[in-house]
Amino acid sequence: MAKSYILDTSALFTLTSGEDGSDMVEDILISAKKGKCHIYLSFISFAEIYYITWQKKGESAAKELIILVKSLPAQRVDSNERITLSAGRIKANHRLSISDAFIAATALDKGAVLVHKDPELESISGHITTLQLPYKRGKN
Repeated sequence: MAKSYILDTSALFTLTSGEDGSDMVEDILISAKKGKCHIYLSFISFAEIYYITWQKKGESAAKELIILVKSLPAQRVDSNERITLSAGRIKANHRLSISDAFIAATALDKGAVLVHKDPELESISGHITTLQLPYKRGKN
């Protein structure tokens, strides 16, 4: 069975901004194009990249980023009752955003490695396989 990954919103921004770790995300995408792994994106990441980009760069840039993300060799995963209840369990037991809880629940549901650059997700690293990208230097 091919390895599976879920890209957290922070991994998508790492890729599109060329931050440290973007090469790691690019390697995963290249592997997916070759059929060597599967990549998933949570529905919630689409909302996050859209609103964050809109706030920082405007609506047009947000729409362009959505088009770019939709072109990646990744499968969008929408919520269902199983993922929703799993996200609720994760949120109830860990200090993280509801968005991160949905992304983590999707990773669990798909048996995927969670690729991220989000310190909040360190709290679940004992319960889920993660691939932590380098944090931004000089920022907290």
